[in-house]
Amino acid sequence: MRYITRGLVSVLLDFAHEQDPEQVSIGLTVTRAGTLTGAESLSTDTPVFTHFYHPNTGESVTAVFGMDLGMPRSHGRFVSHPDGSHELSLEDDLHEVVFVAVPPWHEITAFDRSGSPLPVTVLDAEPPTESIV
Repeated sequence: MRYITRGLVSVLLDFAHEQDPEQVSIGLTVTRAGTLTGAESLSTDTPVFTHFYHPNTGESVTAVFGMDLGMPRSHGRFVSHPDGSHELSLEDDLHEVVFVAVPPWHEITAFDRSGSPLPVTVLDAEPPTESIV
């Protein structure tokens, strides 16, 4: 079972909708359930997808070096398929978990890197408030 917060799903679907008809590929990271509000039913070590790396991060570095050096390693990936394909494709950036959305941008599905579907649960959970100070 893979877990993702409802807030993250909402943001990802908004990105997909705004970029349509272009495809979006966004790196995702996890937070342990023990630090989330609303995930008390899960084991404290359960990873929950909670955050994303903005899709435009590191574009200038990528343009110079031809590879993505501007973004830390992510735990998963979100991709949009404006063409309506529900399957992973060779063009997708594959990770251990890949979340896919298709128009009309109302829900996501999850796959492992080989393209096998994964069960996913959307949680009404919130990560702790973060500060840059």
